[in-house]
This record gives sequence, C-alpha cells and structure tokens, in this order.
Amino acid sequence: MRRNSKSTTRSAGKRARMLETRWQNLCALYLPMAGAESIWNYHRAAGDGPACGWKLHVSATILNAPQILERIAPVLVRSGVQFKAPRSLSDVATLNAGMRQAYTQVGKVITIYPRSDQQAMQLASRLHELTRRFNAPAVPFDLQFCDGSNVYYRYGAFNKIQIEQQGSYVLAVSSNDGDLVPDDRRNPNPDLVADPFAAIRTRSSRRKPKPGGIAGFHVLGALVQRGKGGVYQAIDTQANPPRPCLLKEGRRHGEVSWDGRDGAWRVRHEQRVLALLMRRGVRVPKVYSSFEMDGNYYLLMEFIDGASLHEILLRQQRRLSIAAIVSLGSQLAEFLAQMHGAGWVWRDCKPKNLIISRTGHLVPIDFEGASEIDNPDSSRWGTPGFIPSKSPKDLRQAVLNDDLFGLGATLYLLITGHVFDPQQPHPIGKFRKHVPAALVQLVESLLNETIANRVTAEAARVRLNVILRKHSAKTPPKLATTAAA
Repeated sequence: MRRNSKSTTRSAGKRARMLETRWQNLCALYLPMAGAESIWNYHRAAGDGPACGWKLHVSATILNAPQILERIAPVLVRSGVQFKAPRSLSDVATLNAGMRQAYTQVGKVITIYPRSDQQAMQLASRLHELTRRFNAPAVPFDLQFCDGSNVYYRYGAFNKIQIEQQGSYVLAVSSNDGDLVPDDRRNPNPDLVADPFAAIRTRSSRRKPKPGGIAGFHVLGALVQRGKGGVYQAIDTQANPPRPCLLKEGRRHGEVSWDGRDGAWRVRHEQRVLALLMRRGVRVPKVYSSFEMDGNYYLLMEFIDGASLHEILLRQQRRLSIAAIVSLGSQLAEFLAQMHGAGWVWRDCKPKNLIISRTGHLVPIDFEGASEIDNPDSSRWGTPGFIPSKSPKDLRQAVLNDDLFGLGATLYLLITGHVFDPQQPHPIGKFRKHVPAALVQLVESLLNETIANRVTAEAARVRLNVILRKHSAKTPPKLATTAAA
C-alpha cells in the first residue's frame, strides 16, 4: 500500500511538535539544571554522591521518550538519585544516531547514578517493570538488565575524571585500590569490580537465526557502525570459490524517525529499490541474500573492489584533472538519468556513497532514502552540503531537485576542493582558475536555487560528454590509480 506522502508528513510534523512540547514540560519539572556546553539536563546540580559506580541507562526512541520519562521520573525523584536526559528530542535523535555523540552512546537516553549497588539493583528492577513494554534500541556494549529489558547498566565514573594516556587525555574511573584506570565504555564490567546484577540477570533467550540465515558467510569486521545499523566486511562461503561481500544491517528500533521508520525498515526498503532498479537495467550492487535475526534485517551484498570518492579525495596530494572530474561527472549523471528513467530518485548523492572501482568505474551505493518520483517521500533525507537548503512545494520536483543538486555539489567539490555552501555561494573561479566555461555554467545551473534553471540529469550527461571529448585528448582521465587501496 502506498503512503500518502503529504498527509504522512503533516501527521509526523504535528506529532513531533506535540511530543517536543511534552518533553520540554517534563524537563522543566524533573530536569531543571542545564549542563554546561552539553546536550544534557540534570535533576539537580552535582552533589556529594559516589565518584563512580553502576550507572543505569534507560533506552527510548523520539516517539516514546516523553512517556518513558513521565513514568520513571517520579520513582527516581523519590529515590533521591541524580539522573539526566537530553535537553530536546532532537538531541535524543542525535544520541540514537550514534554519530556526533559516538556509537557507544546509542540508547542512553536517561542515565541514572545510584548511590549504592543495592539501590542500583532495586531501581533497575523497578525501571524494567515500568518500561519493558516500550520499543527501544539496544545500548551497544552495556549489559542488559534482563532479557527483553530497556534497562542497561555499566560500571563507570559519575564525575568527569581524566588521565593522560599515550599523549592524550581519556576518561578514567577509580579502582578498588584507588588507582585511576581508563573508563572504557566498551567494557561495561571491568575486572576491578564484581557484577552485582549477575545473580538476577536472566539468560538471554533471543531467537536463533533461521536455518541458512547466518550460515554461509564469515564476518571479518565492521566498516560502519551507527544507531540504525552497521556495514560489515564478510566472505560469502557458499559461493564457489568463496567471494568477498558486504553484510548490511538494519537494526530494529534503530534511529526511529517521526513517521515510525527504523533501521530495519530502511534496509528492507533498500532491498526493494535495488531489485526494482536491477530489473530496469540500472547498474547497482547485487543482493545475494537476505535474512532476519532478533528483529534486525540483513542484506548480503556485492563487494565493489575500490574506494569511495570521499576516501580518494582525502588521500589526493594533487587535485584531479578536469578530464578526470568530467569523466566522473558524466558517469554520475548517466546513472542518475537511468535511475530517474526507472521512476526513482536517489536523494543521497555524495562522495561517500560513490565507489570508484579499480578500473575507474563509478558505482553508487546506499539507497535507504530512495523515493519513487510519482509517489515522492517528503521526509527530509540527505547530507548538508549535498542537498538544497530549500525545496519546492511540488514534492515530485523536490525529490528530483535533491539528486540534481547533489550532482552539482559533487562536481563543485571535485573542482574546488570545497563543499558548496548555499549561504555563502563562492564562485568556482575563486578556488580554481582555467576551468572550462561550459563546466562552470553547468555546475552553476545544477546548484541554482531557481528550479527552472536546473538542467536534467540526461542533459547534464550530454553536456559533460561534450566537455570530456575536448579535454580527454589533452589529458586522459586517470581514475584507476586514484582508486587503489
């Protein structure tokens, strides 16, 4: 069933405003102390509690955080403990994304500082009963109070303590003998203390993977980790001979948006988009298989041997030639034209999502935010600097607009070495001289805020190929060497 995009957006916007107001009212009542230069509000100012101990974390999403805080705050106030939560639901979303606030912080929406082990266990049990029916993301690395619980815990410092380690300062915690040791968020139960929850924690009874679900490949390591899921390098052992592949994970309740979509939904959506594009002859990464485990959704995908354009640019000691830039731009414009012809828009055109193979071919990746042109998704998607600051009211034109702007912003970055800022739109000539006038005009039209002046992807491809024929004879594009690992 298709969503009515406009009504869905209005409903999500109304929900966001209502829940944010509720959150602010709860913070004013229970968390009146604002943290200095941080996202946190506290129940009271720092007091004379213990320097370290067992912290409790109650997980939540932007949709249920107000209800959870309203349920547990009176219990915490009566217990006399210090606790904190983000100052806004936007900060909750940032926390659960695991990007700016670090992956280890995902799900740590409400943090409680018990005064003793006994109080920690009593509170954990009570908070579990109050919150166990809510959907929430798992907290990475923390220990779960019991199976199915939204309460997690770890041993750590209650106050900010730092020690010097290998020339830099890291957070520290005090051991039993008084020595300061690193406070590693990835180790919730350090050797220096015994886990008081061990006797009451239930043994996990998580569902086992379906037969053939997790068998058939070997994970080598994580390439990306964030709240909505991870990307892992793996070996497909079912292939003959075994082949390298990527395992993409969409986490249940990970980075829930205002319309209720989570990481698992995004990866399922991407699988559908890739299948549709593949049938239309658009060159996209292949999906070998998929499976579900613990509510998370996984895709076993083709591995593209190369490097992202973002990585290449970071390694470049000299800027790319005009011929190399135009060659990349032509390939990207051709892909966008094919995708638009198939009835879809990408909405995530940026160097991090462009893999340059060892043979110099461009392969776009990551289609979680892709949208049908005739049934446009009005939810905001994309990365600042590669999506326009303003979108037209016509949703169909808006989603096409995102792709065309992304093409222009990528070309601008390749030419100038700078991310385009629509608030301060510096001309290309300020950063690089002797750029062909036709290329400058094309990039300016793609970045133009006036939609009528923006060319189509197919028109951009034609114009780039004309420019390429003039410049590749003088300076043949060298793309394969730039993609070497």
